[in-house]
Amino acid sequence: MSRSWVVWTTGVVAYVAAVLQRTTFGVSGLDAAERFDVTPTVLSGFVVLQIIVYAGMQIPAGVLLDRVGARTMIAVGAATMAAGQFLLAFTELLPLAFVARVLVGAGDAFTFISVLRLVPQWFAPRRVPVVSQLTGILGQLGQVLSAVPFVAILGATGWQTAYGVVATTGLLVCVLGLAVIRNTPPGTTLTTNPMGVREVGRQLRLVWMRPGTRLGFFTHMGTQFSITTFALMWGVPYLVSAQGLSRQAAGAMLTVSVASAVAAGPILGVLTGRYPMRRSWLVLAIILSNVVVWTVVLARSEPSPLWLLCLLVIVISVGGPGSMIGFDYARTSNPGSSLGTAQGMVNIGGFLATLIVIEVMGVILDRRGGYSFDSFRVAWLSLYPVWALAIVGVLITRNKARKKLADEEGVHVKPLREVVERIRR
Repeated sequence: MSRSWVVWTTGVVAYVAAVLQRTTFGVSGLDAAERFDVTPTVLSGFVVLQIIVYAGMQIPAGVLLDRVGARTMIAVGAATMAAGQFLLAFTELLPLAFVARVLVGAGDAFTFISVLRLVPQWFAPRRVPVVSQLTGILGQLGQVLSAVPFVAILGATGWQTAYGVVATTGLLVCVLGLAVIRNTPPGTTLTTNPMGVREVGRQLRLVWMRPGTRLGFFTHMGTQFSITTFALMWGVPYLVSAQGLSRQAAGAMLTVSVASAVAAGPILGVLTGRYPMRRSWLVLAIILSNVVVWTVVLARSEPSPLWLLCLLVIVISVGGPGSMIGFDYARTSNPGSSLGTAQGMVNIGGFLATLIVIEVMGVILDRRGGYSFDSFRVAWLSLYPVWALAIVGVLITRNKARKKLADEEGVHVKPLREVVERIRR
């Protein structure tokens, strides 16, 4: 195995561990409600706080990434998440439990964009879209680890042991990252430009004003938030309490989710690399498919059959690898010196939408009396305004990005109908 694949594989292991740390609370939500004796609103507050920290740290993490490199960021992120999980394992005090989720959110923020940063450093440009997709989908194996072995350990040995085990994985990843990961291949160096506060502010404005960055932001928002809300917080309670599945069956659904993402990711990566001027159509198709399948499920006045729930999970799970298209927009619209900052901005989109929806759903469930079928049916309606905003954002920023491309590089994107008509001829 070449050095590039060794470094990348180690980065993916770090990301798998980060997703594991991120999703443990969602699959143990009902246990957490009992352990800390909290209402649905307070329970959702754990994950909302974690995501607020994660989203809020994206830009600082991106700036730091541009300065210190991926190796340090990955190691620090893993150690921070381990500290949070150890704290959550042994505390029964609600304030300390919230502090623990803050640490998990902060460490998580350092990890994904750092692993993504390794890809263009270690691989040829033609391979970057596919390897980036593989990074995202393989990282979701962490969700399988939380849904299956973590849940099994939780049920067999209890809260402290289960969270102690996942905390230990964070420490192991920290050591592994420092030992194996290097920011750049031998013979090359990471170029950094020390900046003061004004320079940082100027760079942030410059990166955000690029239409491609904003297009990536709305892409990430519209594709990712539905499956993230489902996986991080409300999916398992919904499947168990409203749809009548057992906890094991609900965990299996999350495994189906990961398998769907793994299957869809390479396909989207190839299409993204082969048709870079049509990436937005992939994005819009993913968003609209989410809208359709959720509408079918929520229109029912009784629990859905298992096949329909499987279809729901499969369709919304494509949004995970679909959100990687947003990072591809950031990569192709920004120079390497500010790529970490751009990726951080893009990554805010989906998680900002997720935290809003999770909190709104918690409030709705509280006011409607708990985890009933009808309560969830109303709560999930909070998805629709975000989809509307994302679609409008994609359409507007796509036009601006295309105009910029035409003005600066003389590249004109032909309307899709002209391309289709030419193919028919």
